[in-house]
Parts: sequence; structure tokens; C-alpha cells
Amino acid sequence: MTIRDITTCIEEIAPLNYAEGFDNVGLLIGDYTTKVSGVIVTLDTLENIVDEAIEKHCNLIVSFHPIIFSGLKKLNGKNYVERVILKAIKNDIAIYAMHTALDNSFQGVNAKICDVLGIENKKILIPQKNTIKKLTTYAPKDNAEEVRTALFKAGAGNIGNYDNCSYNTQGFGTYRGNEDSNPTIGKKGELHTEEETFISVIFEKHKEKNILNTLFKTHPYEEVAYDIVPLDNVNQEIGIGMVGELAEEMEEVTFLNLLKNTMNAKGIRHSKLLNKPIKKVAVLGGSGSFAIENAINANADIYITSDIKYHEFYKAENKLIIADIGHYESEQFTKNLLVEILTKKFPNFAIILSQKNTNPIYYL
Repeated sequence: MTIRDITTCIEEIAPLNYAEGFDNVGLLIGDYTTKVSGVIVTLDTLENIVDEAIEKHCNLIVSFHPIIFSGLKKLNGKNYVERVILKAIKNDIAIYAMHTALDNSFQGVNAKICDVLGIENKKILIPQKNTIKKLTTYAPKDNAEEVRTALFKAGAGNIGNYDNCSYNTQGFGTYRGNEDSNPTIGKKGELHTEEETFISVIFEKHKEKNILNTLFKTHPYEEVAYDIVPLDNVNQEIGIGMVGELAEEMEEVTFLNLLKNTMNAKGIRHSKLLNKPIKKVAVLGGSGSFAIENAINANADIYITSDIKYHEFYKAENKLIIADIGHYESEQFTKNLLVEILTKKFPNFAIILSQKNTNPIYYL
């Protein structure tokens, strides 16, 4: 088994195309063709995680947060990032991170928070824009069904749980062959008219490369005319944050105590209580101050996230409760999720959950 096999499994759940533009995801250290002796899964890659990988004979670290985030000009071991990189390279240990790609997955970070808290009827809080594209092309009438079927098999034609329509209208196309043309399709300098079928399919943007390769492989023309355009349609399975409901409403303090105990929070910083029951809950693992308004617009009774600044608590505007449970605490179950995904796919392989607590924050 290679590193590529492991990362392909993860990217089925969290395609890297959906990571935020500021992020640094993928294989940060190593070679995709390397054979894997074992995988250790962690939230952060620190020196003690590399030591744990060495001790447990794992040559691949799957980390939620990327250890390399911004540009590096030197590797002198003068800070924790450089020391981790040097130790990993010295011991032939690869490091892979998916970060916001998993944040934006319907089965990712926020889905795990919802599952842990018993939140049902989950929906994406902030759907990501420009994730759906449309391909249009023409194919000779006799080849159209083969091309269309191949595109469907490559992943076109459905978004999430919904199939889209493929519109077929017949027309006539013209083309002129050259010296390299397939003689059964066109001869040099000769103008031909062919009855064609119009094919239009939508697809999720991370499938574009595979869909185009399939189009070129199955289409009978040597020069394939096609068009790809982004759509404004919203894909409800790609985006950050989630909102859902508790099975039964709870009193505010009761729910906050449940939240504290379930998420192993040392304390919860929250905005003013509103003396009304909690039913609808919005969550966003990690730093989530930017989504306060989205949570309000979703009619959430409480918004659970982290890294809220002093003045940002005012944004609650007595419309909901903002609950800051801590950055690490909000994402801590992510590594469990990754282990579950990999173990299900590779049940007889060494997928190890790191036992190290990488939270840099301590409490009195």
C-alpha cells in the first residue's frame, strides 16, 4: 500500500479542491509512491508526534492542521516548525494534511461535532460558492450515447444525492479534416456535415480533470469542441459550518453543561443567556467569528465555535448565544473521524490514533 492509496481514501471524503485559498493542504513532506508501513493520525504535527510515529513504526503522519502553513526560507531547526520538518525528513516520515478541505466536507469536522452532540437534520451553514460546473459538447449521433454514458461513469450528471438532467437535441455540425484526421471521420480539406447530439451535464469541480480525460478518450473527434462554465447553483454538501436540531429542546444552562462535559472543555466563554430553550444549534470547528451572522440568519439558538474576541460577543445582539469552547476542544474529535474513515477502508492495516494531546493552551 502506498501513500497515494491512503490519501485517495481521505480525498473521497474531503477533496483538496475545496480547501480555502489561504490553506496549505496535501502531501507536505514525502512521495506519493512510498510504501506505507503504518499511519498515525493526529490533530497537529509536533516533534512528539514524529517521535510517536518512529516508536510505532509509522512512516506516514496524517495531520488535520498543516505543519507548513506559510513560506519557509531556511531550515535551521530554530523553531518548532523547522524542527518537525527536519526530524520527519531525517527519519523518512511523510506528512499529509487536509485542514479546510475536511472543514468544507459534509462528512467532515462539523459533522463529527454534530454527531458527538446529538445534533440531527444537519445542513451546511455556509455553502461554498462556485463548486458546480457545467460541461456542454456535441457528439455524432451514433456516438452520443457512448460519450454520455462514459461521462456519467466519470462522475458527471449528479450532485450530492441528486441527478441532473442531460439535455439532448439534435443538430448539424460541420468540420474540415486535415492530413492527420481519422479517415473515417474527415479527409484533408473536405467539408463534412454530421448529424450531432448536444450533451450537457453538471459536475462537482473536483471531478473536472477526470471528466475531461474521459471526454477526450471516448469522443470520436480528434479535436473535441466543448465548453465548461461555473454555475451559481449552491451545492448543499460542500461548505463550512453546520446547523441542525437537538432531538429535544433543552434549557440553556443544561445544554451548556452538556456541551462542556461532552467536548471536554475546561471552560466555556459565552454571550448573554436569553432565557429561552435551546433547540436549533449551529457549529463551526476552529476559528468561527466570521460566521456569527450566518448562525443568526439560520435562526440558531446557540452558535458553538472558538477564538471569539471580546467585541465579537456583542454581535450576538440578543438573538442567539455565542459559545466559545476553545479551538482544540472544537476540533479534537477530528482525528477520531479520520481513523474511522481509514480503518473502514483498510481494516487490516495499522491505522493508529495518536495518544498525544497537542493542545498548546493550559488552564488553572
